Amino acid sequence: MSKLLIIYWSSTGNTEVMARRIEDGAKEVILDVKLLEVTNANSNMIDEYTHIALGCSAMGAEVLSDEMEEFFEEIKEKLEGKKVALFGSYGWGDGEWMRNWEEALKVTKAELFNSKGLIINESPTKEDEEKLKEYGKELVNFN
Repeated sequence: MSKLLIIYWSSTGNTEVMARRIEDGAKEVILDVKLLEVTNANSNMIDEYTHIALGCSAMGAEVLSDEMEEFFEEIKEKLEGKKVALFGSYGWGDGEWMRNWEEALKVTKAELFNSKGLIINESPTKEDEEKLKEYGKELVNFN
C-alpha cells in the first residue's frame, strides 16, 4: 500500500498551500500521509515511504532554497526506486529551477510523477487548489 511523505519549503506560503492541497487529495485515497516543513524532516524518514513529494519555491536566480537543496543532497541516495513528485511556486522566470531539479532527480533513479514537476505562478487560485487535490489523489495511485 502507498505511503506518502510530503516535504516542502515555502518562502511566501504559496508552496505550503500547494503542499496542503496535495495532502488533502492524497488523504481522500489513503490514510498514511505525512506533511512536514523541510526543517522538521530528516533523511531517515525517506525509507518508510513509497511515495515522496518535495516542494520548494524558486529562490534568487531560480534555484532551490538552501534548506531544500541541503535536504535533497542528504536524501538523493535513498530515492532510487521511489515514486517522487516535485512541486513549487514562483514569481518570476520561466521555471528553470524546476527543470534543474528534475534533472538532479533523474540521477537518483527515482520515478518522477507525471515526468515533470508541477509549478504554479504566484498564489494558487481556487481552481489550482482543486487541481492540486487531484494531483495528490493521482500521486498516491502512481505505481
